[in-house]
Amino acid sequence: MAHEMYQACVEACNACADACDHCAAACLQEPDVQMMAHCIALDADCAAICRLAAGYMSRGSQFAAQMCRQCADVCQACGDECAKHQHDHCQQCAQACRRCAEECRRMAAA
Repeated sequence: MAHEMYQACVEACNACADACDHCAAACLQEPDVQMMAHCIALDADCAAICRLAAGYMSRGSQFAAQMCRQCADVCQACGDECAKHQHDHCQQCAQACRRCAEECRRMAAA
């Protein structure tokens, strides 16, 4: 089944989406929310595309590789932004984003 072939990438996408949701919610609690606005926006985009990519892979869509290439780009951008902030939630999100970008690139190249 297609979803078994993509299992590591699906798991990375779901973990990244969860980390992004947590990061966005935590960013909203920071004293200077305005400074976190770009991070929050990227978290939202990243969570959405990760869930979308996971769905494409789970269904075995013919467009899964294309979706994963786009997902990797968004994850990279989100991870780069989160890495700029020293908050634990941002650092953890950056790690999840980088792992997901790596898995998505690997999947798309397979």
